Amino acid sequence: MPTHPTAADLSRQLADNVEAFCRRYLSNGYRSGRWWCVGDVHNTEGASMYVRLTGPSRGKGARGKWVDGATGEHGDLLDVIRLQRSSDWKDAMAEVRAFLSLPPPPETEQARPIPEVRDTTEAARRMWRFGRSLTGSPAAAYLRSRGIDHALGLPALRFHPRCLYRPSRKHPGPDTWHPALLAAVTDLSGAVMGIGRTWLAADGRGKADLPKPRRALGNLLGHGVRFPGTVPDLLVAGEGVESVASVHRLMPTVQHVAALSAGNLGVLILPSDLRHLYIARDADEAGERGATILRQRAEAAGILVSELIPREDDFNRDLCHLGPRDLALHLAPQLDRNDAVAHLRFDEAVAA
Repeated sequence: MPTHPTAADLSRQLADNVEAFCRRYLSNGYRSGRWWCVGDVHNTEGASMYVRLTGPSRGKGARGKWVDGATGEHGDLLDVIRLQRSSDWKDAMAEVRAFLSLPPPPETEQARPIPEVRDTTEAARRMWRFGRSLTGSPAAAYLRSRGIDHALGLPALRFHPRCLYRPSRKHPGPDTWHPALLAAVTDLSGAVMGIGRTWLAADGRGKADLPKPRRALGNLLGHGVRFPGTVPDLLVAGEGVESVASVHRLMPTVQHVAALSAGNLGVLILPSDLRHLYIARDADEAGERGATILRQRAEAAGILVSELIPREDDFNRDLCHLGPRDLALHLAPQLDRNDAVAHLRFDEAVAA
């Protein structure tokens, strides 16, 4: 038994104090659920780098492990110290020992308990298998009300007649059950990795009256809700299902993927044969940040990138307020001319 802790021992002790570590050495970041998000290992502002705040002490999914979606770098918290200080292991370990001798910083008023980690991928797959056809359901009425009734035939969407909603600590209350629109989150091979849930009003004319009527379950990081297309080397990527489906309505031959959040948009895993990526971002700060990170990663891989920017908050709001014809006219000048001619369906927009 060694007298002094080894590098592995120090790394595990850092992981046991992962949030305190992040608040000190990655202070320009922020907590998002079970992750700490920051620009990079050098504490730049942004959200490209993800640090696990929960998980086992070692092995797959261990707390304290991090990955930078923009560069592909990864490591543990000891690596953060070493890279920040550009020092040798001896100096890095001395800094780690100094940090571990300090008491954890006081919890801020905004801090919330970190939920216990558990693998919810299989739970998401079970829920997806329970999903039913959209035909005649409140979910079908909801999609029609959003102007995306073409989505009734998309294999990535199903209906749950009685989906459990558990209240949060912030909004306590009893468990309730509501109809829900299910969206399958898949990897590039098509395997279900997670699921997006949108709880709906009983008649489908809007979302359920809940504090947070959208939630996701499973392993979302890097994956998305995929809408099919026949063109293999083009892809439209965006955030919400409704927003991405609104663009897909006018460009049905192009593959689309909804990341479900701006943070996950930045770390989407892209197909290896992709030639041109269109990022259909939301018109807010988070959407711009996620699009910027994804653009940098895609361009570093040699992919041509263009951004599609809505007139209002997102493309579904545009579709509902402008109608399909004017949305097509808004999209046309943002597309490559050849792509607009080949894939933008003006005839269907005018007919609608």
